[in-house]
Amino acid sequence: MSKLSRRRFLAGAAGCTVALPLLESVEFSGAAKANDDSPVYTAFFKQGNGVQQSLGDEPERFWPSATGALTRDILSGRDSGRAVSELADFADQLLIVSGLNQDYQGRGCGHAAGLACLLTAHELVEGGPDTRANGESVDWFIGTRCNPDGVEPLNLVSGRASGNYVTGNASYSGPRQVRPQRNNPIALYRDLFGDGEEEFNSLTAERQQSVNDLVRAELTDLMGSAALSSADRVRLDQHFSFIRDLEVRMACGFDDVSYLEAVRDQAEANDNREDVMRMLMDITALSFACDLNRVAVLQMGSGNDGTRYFVNGSYQNRFHRISHRVDSDGSDGPAIPNADLLHHEIDRLHARIFRHFLERLSLYSGPSGGSLLNDCMACWTNDLSNGPPHGRNNMPFVIAGSGGGFLRQGQYLDMGGQTHNKLWNTFISAHGIREGGDYYGSFGKAGLDGGILNALIA
Repeated sequence: MSKLSRRRFLAGAAGCTVALPLLESVEFSGAAKANDDSPVYTAFFKQGNGVQQSLGDEPERFWPSATGALTRDILSGRDSGRAVSELADFADQLLIVSGLNQDYQGRGCGHAAGLACLLTAHELVEGGPDTRANGESVDWFIGTRCNPDGVEPLNLVSGRASGNYVTGNASYSGPRQVRPQRNNPIALYRDLFGDGEEEFNSLTAERQQSVNDLVRAELTDLMGSAALSSADRVRLDQHFSFIRDLEVRMACGFDDVSYLEAVRDQAEANDNREDVMRMLMDITALSFACDLNRVAVLQMGSGNDGTRYFVNGSYQNRFHRISHRVDSDGSDGPAIPNADLLHHEIDRLHARIFRHFLERLSLYSGPSGGSLLNDCMACWTNDLSNGPPHGRNNMPFVIAGSGGGFLRQGQYLDMGGQTHNKLWNTFISAHGIREGGDYYGSFGKAGLDGGILNALIA
């Protein structure tokens, strides 16, 4: 089939642009993996405060009950009480990895240390409010080598956007160089689809128009092209339906410009945590589908997350206190009844939010021919391993997607206490980045045992 001319955007009224998803009948351009032409996309969805896993008198409620193959029937049947059961519909695309530990010298607050070490696998400098990682994070490492046109990887948060040592201390462009976070879905969306705030507001709010309407003429021309395949017409229809749905959820149908501003002002509000994260995930999925970005960090809450999550029919105590099991931000205080069960329900809530991201990725076709999820490595993880001691052994890592066939799927594997830098080496290698012709094996601080996790490779 003859190809349409290379074009990644539709351009319409008021400088509005809409990125196109990858299409089989449109030439693909951009940076590529080192070893083939299909790009890989990576997202890190992370929380703080650890997960509720087996500890002392608390039973296991997070991990599957046995290593080996994962199926929908296993997760929805035998393991239906576990947090990961919320992902049963994606069982054959999951790689759940236990037995990985963070390696760092304790410096002050464990929340700050875990937050700084998670994506960097680096040693920490200073302590307390000056806690920082002494190296770049894996998102930056991959993004600066694989993103198209030198685009910086996304660094997003549902909650307060800050460089505070227990808030926005996860993504680094170099030693001690904390990257700024973004928490406003509308502002992020405008960066992708609008040039000029006044024009965008007047056309989408006052006239109740979608950006789809602003590029209608170009879209009609594209859909009418004889070179466009029938499958691509379906993809485009899904893409623009997705955009309209996102716009409606962000701005209630664009009925009032003031509402747009209110969403901006309230992006950090406790009650908006879940909705904002889902919107940020939707925009991330759009950016992957259109190959505008290939790497993202999506943080839910802060390093010592004090969000009051809505579980069991009501807003609960601050999550940080639930994770301590006492009504205090320290170790002393009155016990919170059923705190371990509440922690577990919050884990399940996070799993459902992660599932939303996987559902969005599955809507798109990926460059290797399957769904976009297959070309992704979407990793659900945490700054810490568990509740009360806030440890750093047996860190939770749940990966969806194979990175274009690089990773095994439908498996729960125990790595037996290896350091987690090896997982990031594996992710880096999945992007086609090599070291002396071999898989990349030296991410993180000097002195760590290097190499990749061979058991994860397909």
